[in-house]
Amino acid sequence: MGERVNRWPARLHVVTGKGGTGKTTVAAALALGLAAGGKRTLLVEVEGRQGIAQLFELQPLPYKELRIAQVPGGGEVRALAVDPEEALLEYLDMFYKLGAAGRALRKVGAIDFATTIAPGLRDVLLTGKVKEATTRSHDGRRIYDAVVLDAPPTGRIGRFLNVTAETARLAKMGPIKTQSEGVASLLRSPITSVHVVTLLEEMPVQETLDAIGELTALHIPVGRIIVNSARPALLTAGKVTKAELRRGLAEAGLPGDASTVNGLAAEAKAYLTRHELEETLRTELGDAAHPVVELPLLPGGVDRAGLDEMASILMRA
Repeated sequence: MGERVNRWPARLHVVTGKGGTGKTTVAAALALGLAAGGKRTLLVEVEGRQGIAQLFELQPLPYKELRIAQVPGGGEVRALAVDPEEALLEYLDMFYKLGAAGRALRKVGAIDFATTIAPGLRDVLLTGKVKEATTRSHDGRRIYDAVVLDAPPTGRIGRFLNVTAETARLAKMGPIKTQSEGVASLLRSPITSVHVVTLLEEMPVQETLDAIGELTALHIPVGRIIVNSARPALLTAGKVTKAELRRGLAEAGLPGDASTVNGLAAEAKAYLTRHELEETLRTELGDAAHPVVELPLLPGGVDRAGLDEMASILMRA
């Protein structure tokens, strides 16, 4: 057998999407998939929602990289919930050697004040920590084969990733400027790929297309469009007649009274209208010139088995 083709060559995978599309679930499934074959991945969240802990039924994650899942073949997924205050303390100690003085600043609320009045600084700290994990190495080998970032939603993704524009207003020189430039360089390199999660609904699809346009203008690489919770087509005919419904009910041994037939006819019409809209949205996504992957709706909800199923589909895409 030949060597398996790596369909996801980037090292940093940024996953965004409109709220409610399941981007955290998709990010987790991608991290599991990328850990196959004995690899180690890091799943990072930056919004303070503890979505990873909830998904894997764990206690809230500390500001520490912890193993949360093992994958057949020896692979593992670690998780990190990045806290802006902790990241700033780490930053102050790393670049200014403040140590205990930095922790004292936290006690008087200075850390929270700094990250609140300067949201650009907050994003630099968050993306800077992600960059550090992505590029970290030991004895000449990368600590993580891949990093998956559960990023802010599409409405904020461009501003979040365009850290140099924000920090240009904060610092003209020094460590903050240097760090933001390093992050910006990483985010615009082939090492990074931004994947956008959507549903086959008008608003999420429009936000997906808008986000792709914004990221492209910022020269940040866009990877795949991931359609989540896709349903198989139940009806594909342009119209379902009442005669067909009566015949189908009779074959199933069910009553075919007028009330039942009329109700089914109305439901079939509504479904076909919805199906037609979904096909139109699929076409719009296909026209965006990025690979489209569809993940099925999981009727039983999202558990580890469901995540593994999604991971398998993603790795074959």
